[in-house]
Amino acid sequence: MRQRTDCYCNELRKAGRRLSARYDAALAPAGVNVGQFSMLRQVDHAGEISLTELGRRAELDRSTVGRNARVLVRGGLLDSAPGADRREATLRLTPQGRETLAAAFPLWTQAQAEIEAALGRDAAKALRRVLNGI
Repeated sequence: MRQRTDCYCNELRKAGRRLSARYDAALAPAGVNVGQFSMLRQVDHAGEISLTELGRRAELDRSTVGRNARVLVRGGLLDSAPGADRREATLRLTPQGRETLAAAFPLWTQAQAEIEAALGRDAAKALRRVLNGI
C-alpha cells in the first residue's frame, strides 16, 4: 500500500534544517550559530531577561533555553545572575557578547537578503505570512 509522504511537519522541518545550515554558515565568522545569534538578540532587546521569559518569547521550553544559555555563559557572551526572587537566573549580554552580536548582525542581514533574493520579495513576504499563521 502506498502511503502519502507530503507531511507538512516533515517538509517544514527539512526546510528549517536547510535554512539553519545557511544561517549557520553565514554566521560562522562571528563564532555563533543561528540559535545562539537569536538568543543573543533576544537578550539584547530585553536588556536583562529571565530564562522563563526568554523561553516564552522564543517559544522554547525552559530546559532548552537553559542548556543553550549555559553554552553562551561558558563562552563569555552572556552573564547569568540570580533574579529578583533568587529562584531563577537572569541573563544579560557581556561586553564580549555585544561585540559578537555586532559582528554577527551584518552577516545575518546578508543571509536574510540572499534568502529573500532567492525566493523573490513577494514569495518571501507570503512565506512569512504563512509561517506566522501556523
